[in-house]
Amino acid sequence: MTSNLSWVPPEVDTTVPNPARVYDYWLDGDHNFQADRDLGEQVLKIMPGVRDAARLNRAFLRRAALHMVEAGVRQFLDIGSGIPTVGNLHEIVQQADPDCRVVYVDRESVAVAHAKLLLRGNDRCAAIQADLRDANDILDSPEARELLDPDQPVGVFMLLLLHFVPDSWEPLEILARYRDRIASGSFLAISHVAADADSSGLDEAIEAYKSTQNDPIPRTHDQVEAFFEGFDLVEPGVVGCAMWNPQGAGDMSDDPEINSLPYAGMGRKP
Repeated sequence: MTSNLSWVPPEVDTTVPNPARVYDYWLDGDHNFQADRDLGEQVLKIMPGVRDAARLNRAFLRRAALHMVEAGVRQFLDIGSGIPTVGNLHEIVQQADPDCRVVYVDRESVAVAHAKLLLRGNDRCAAIQADLRDANDILDSPEARELLDPDQPVGVFMLLLLHFVPDSWEPLEILARYRDRIASGSFLAISHVAADADSSGLDEAIEAYKSTQNDPIPRTHDQVEAFFEGFDLVEPGVVGCAMWNPQGAGDMSDDPEINSLPYAGMGRKP
């Protein structure tokens, strides 16, 4: 757990919990503060399986990334990447092929500060602070221009991100901006809290999350599937996170409710 706070950007209020740091806590990471741990424990009391759900989302990241590498993708854009923790995207893809390049994007300065520390000395990775809505600013940033070839397919990740995007932001329009900029053969991977999963405690957990100043907005299967407009869904489509091409017992939970709590899917741009 983080004890030395000298590196924390001055504008960050460490007494206010943050979704990325709570997620890091559930993954047994070291980059969280007391407020994050307190909220993490509060939600765990409401939904004891949520730590498993975080782990399953991380496992989906690994499977989706390796699918993209096997399809020939060698450059990646992880938006809403959060706090770096075990099993980062660049670790997965660079182990498969050291030439893979990754740009991490997050609007939270603590996440970006940690990512820059982690990536020091890795000239095939970069981390930038930006808002999801600023697609052109992200894709035209110096870091993206240096690492991402706009004429080649890119693997775009938006994991556990879009349920923090209200409808008033027009998320379908946001996704269209990225889709229109990336090359044919690119992939989009999404995970998202399910509104129509049979999950007890979800409403209470969402209420607790309001203390982070980020209100989660669960969406139905059809609403999540709509995010892939203009992409060809990769089999098996949008399913419970654990059901997206599991490769072993470690990719599943013993609790069927948790297996279906986050939706996950991946699409390929024709």
